[in-house]
Amino acid sequence: MRDLSAWRRALPVALILALLVVTEAGLIAQNLGTAPQTNVAVQGQTGAQPEGTWLNLINWVGNVVAPVGAGGAALAAIASFAAGRGFSRWAFTAIGLLMVSGLTRLLEFWIQQGTGGIS
Repeated sequence: MRDLSAWRRALPVALILALLVVTEAGLIAQNLGTAPQTNVAVQGQTGAQPEGTWLNLINWVGNVVAPVGAGGAALAAIASFAAGRGFSRWAFTAIGLLMVSGLTRLLEFWIQQGTGGIS
């Protein structure tokens, strides 16, 4: 019973520390230097162009959603393993999300190559 109460006290501290780390990373990632970019979706394009919209969506899924989900699934796999439960579903989920991230990066590359036009 003593171990459970220690975890209950440590959990809010761990969550606050994780929130601080994520917030700091987000603030650093949004630093554009001294020249803010407005009305620019992708270099040389606007958000109204289909290529710019698709590239933004693919960037967001491939660079944010899938890796963060893979990290969460990896933590869940570690926690399940430590608790003596089955962990393979979480491990395969993490691997699958990393594969989604890789495929979206490939799509991003193809879109960037295709926006140059025919030369």
